[in-house]
Amino acid sequence: MTYTLYIGNKRYSSWSMRPWVLLKALDIPFTEKLYMFKAGLRQPEFLQFSPSGKVPCLHHDDTSIVVWDSLAICEYVAESHPAAWPADAAARAFARSAAAEMHSSFQAIRDECSMNVALRIELGTPGEALQRDLDRLTALFTEGLEKFKGPFLAGETFTVADAMYAPLASRCKTYGIELDGAAGEYMQRLFDHPAVQAWVQEGIAENEIEPYHEEDCRRGRKVLQDLTKQ
Repeated sequence: MTYTLYIGNKRYSSWSMRPWVLLKALDIPFTEKLYMFKAGLRQPEFLQFSPSGKVPCLHHDDTSIVVWDSLAICEYVAESHPAAWPADAAARAFARSAAAEMHSSFQAIRDECSMNVALRIELGTPGEALQRDLDRLTALFTEGLEKFKGPFLAGETFTVADAMYAPLASRCKTYGIELDGAAGEYMQRLFDHPAVQAWVQEGIAENEIEPYHEEDCRRGRKVLQDLTKQ
C-alpha cells in the first residue's frame, strides 16, 4: 500500500510542505496531487479530497483511510515508519514537543512572514511580537542541538520535528532573518537538506501566481529579488 498526498502551491503552502518533506527525506513512496490555489481564502474544490477543505490531505491507497492536517499526517506515517521519530525516548519527547509547538505557536511569524519560496523581501526591524517568536525559536533550537548533539533538531537523523520547521528555513531566506549561533546554522542546514531544496526549487519553477497569497507576502514591502526571473 502507498500514499497519495494532496498539496497546494509549493510557492506558498507551508502546511503542505511539512509532510511532503518528511516523506521525501525518509524515502517513503507516495503519489503527489498538486492543486493550485484559486483567489481568496476558501478553496471549495479541495472538499473533493479533503474533509476540511484544506491541504495537505493524505489518502492511504487501497484503504478508506484519509488523514488531514500536517501533524496528524506525520503521526500517521510514523505508525508504519518509526524512523519518523527519534529512537531515543528523551529525544522523541523533545521532538514531539517541538513539533507540537510549531503547530500551535509562532503566530507573529505566520502573520508577518507568509511563505513564498520565490521571493526575497526586505522585512525591516521586527516588531515586538515577531522578535519574541524569533527569540523563542533560537532558544528551542539551541536546546535541542545542545541536548542531542545535532546535526538535526533531535539528534543525528531527520525527523518530524525537522519537517515541521522546514518552512521556517524558507521563510528565513525570504525575509532575510538570521538566528544567532547554532540556531542559525541549523536553519541553514535544514534549508540545504535535499528534500527541502527539492520543494523550494519546484516552488520557484511554478508558473502560477495567486494574487491573494502573493500580496500577503509582499504587503508593500520592497522585493529584493524574484528568483523566478533568474
